[in-house]
Amino acid sequence: MADSDFLPPEGEGRPDADAFGRALGPGIGLNLLVAEIAPAARFQAAVLGAAVDYWDRDFAVLRAHGSVWMLHSDRSYRNHPLSGIAKAAEARGAGAELRLYGCDPDQAEAAARALGGVVLAGAADKPHGVREAHLLDSEGYCWVPTVAKGGGRGGQPSMP
Repeated sequence: MADSDFLPPEGEGRPDADAFGRALGPGIGLNLLVAEIAPAARFQAAVLGAAVDYWDRDFAVLRAHGSVWMLHSDRSYRNHPLSGIAKAAEARGAGAELRLYGCDPDQAEAAARALGGVVLAGAADKPHGVREAHLLDSEGYCWVPTVAKGGGRGGQPSMP
């Protein structure tokens, strides 16, 4: 699969780092360390329906279903405290689920299978009101596309 299938031209539309950072939040942000940006971004675009707003060999910005996250290459993190830990990990995402609410798990599973991806658990209804699938990308991150059971749109959960 060619980069052009899901990725804009490399380096096109680089965001102003200061303005981008100031516009983030509130909420949780994800910054995923990856060996190579293009394959990771391509998987997330093809399987999760993410828009790749920007990418180059060291950095990418992706958006999907109301969320934004970033990818950083190992090279860009060579002087960062996490670099040794990330490189030593057998699977970078071990123990973490990256849930993308509003992303159709059936479509994501089909796309992952078409790419030869690892489907840990196929799309299924769960007793906690959602339908989800567990999909591994080539870096070992476990993506969990999730929608409300019965086609509901979901929203902010209320706590007792």
